[in-house]
Amino acid sequence: MSRHAPDSRYAWTRLFVTLLAMTLGSSAMYVVSVVLPAAQAEFGVARADASLPYTLLMVGFGLGGLMMGRLADRFGVSNVLLLGSAGLAAGFLLAARTESILAFALVHGLLLGAVGSASAFAPLVADTALWFVRRRGIAVAICASGNYVAGAIWPPLVQWGIEHHGWRLTYSAMGVFCGLGLAALSFALRERPPAAVAAASPASTPGAASMAASPGPATAAPSSRPFGLAPNAALLLLCIAGVACCVAMSMPQVHIVAYCGDLGYGAARGAEMLSLMLACGIASRLVSGVICDRIGGVRTLLLGSTLQGLALLLFIPANSLMSLYVVSALFGLFQGGIVPSYAIIVREHFPAAVAGARTGAVLMATLFGMALGGWMSGKVFDLTGSYEAAFLNGIAWNALNLSIAGWLWWRLRGGSGGARLKAASA
Repeated sequence: MSRHAPDSRYAWTRLFVTLLAMTLGSSAMYVVSVVLPAAQAEFGVARADASLPYTLLMVGFGLGGLMMGRLADRFGVSNVLLLGSAGLAAGFLLAARTESILAFALVHGLLLGAVGSASAFAPLVADTALWFVRRRGIAVAICASGNYVAGAIWPPLVQWGIEHHGWRLTYSAMGVFCGLGLAALSFALRERPPAAVAAASPASTPGAASMAASPGPATAAPSSRPFGLAPNAALLLLCIAGVACCVAMSMPQVHIVAYCGDLGYGAARGAEMLSLMLACGIASRLVSGVICDRIGGVRTLLLGSTLQGLALLLFIPANSLMSLYVVSALFGLFQGGIVPSYAIIVREHFPAAVAGARTGAVLMATLFGMALGGWMSGKVFDLTGSYEAAFLNGIAWNALNLSIAGWLWWRLRGGSGGARLKAASA
């Protein structure tokens, strides 16, 4: 039994430690984007092949998240972070000594993705959701912001390291710093979440349904038929939406450094744009967390998807240095709240007993979308010699995400199945 209650001062202190842990644990997924031009030149490969390390990292990230989530349920998030710290240290150090793009990519997928990064994302999001009830939306948003804090901090630092010391020595330094730092933070998270919160469900605790989710005007209480659909069908739709939004999201995040190099502005400017994009994403995630607590996860997803599509459209005419900085900032501001909204949607519409597994599945789908989008954008570039077609490809995938979010919102507003949803929430 935990010595601390949900939403307590301890819970907020723990959230700060979690934010730091995710900042260290998420470093690899942004570092590899900065290294892409240098790795491509050293290994002498095409742009799509140079994108393979990112693709395998994100695939490993997604698959590893399921495994790490189960390990966290059984052994606690602290022990999982210790394992992840070893994966980060070994991954960066081994990657710095590889001699081929294939070996470089495999190290990213297995050690940096499936062990290192995976330990510091889904387990920390799930743990945070169990420590908060009244402010779950903003707490999950703060936790997930660690992923973007990493994106704001590491790209310019790593770009400086590459320019002054080379990418191999920079990778070695990242392994030592992030590995030791994550291991140290893990000891501050040894206490398990409150049993009352972890076990809360409408069947076991009076009023638990209202604690587990705070339905907004367009949401329903958790039920055995989320959105009036069979549970697996609803989950499949959310997974497809997750893949689609993140294929679109990955295009600027993975290729902005290379894109700036192609335009003649240099990799350093691209690293600055990536840092700016993800710094703005932090603000976006925090604001979206507040919005999510008021209007619900589905409408937050719909809003974020609409704005992300607009930002992708703005990238096409932007080719001056200043316009790229502005659009990169807008892209970060518009899309930062999309991924955390899926965790809230699951908590709002699926029974609490299966919320952990469902959340892990949808987050895994978003990571697969990032992996697919990173590779696909490089392949489109290789085929066309231009990133314009890659931006159009991202816009098409974003339209798929927007259509699914819009359809789910329509059902909540009283479309097909709306009567059942209203009956469930009555």
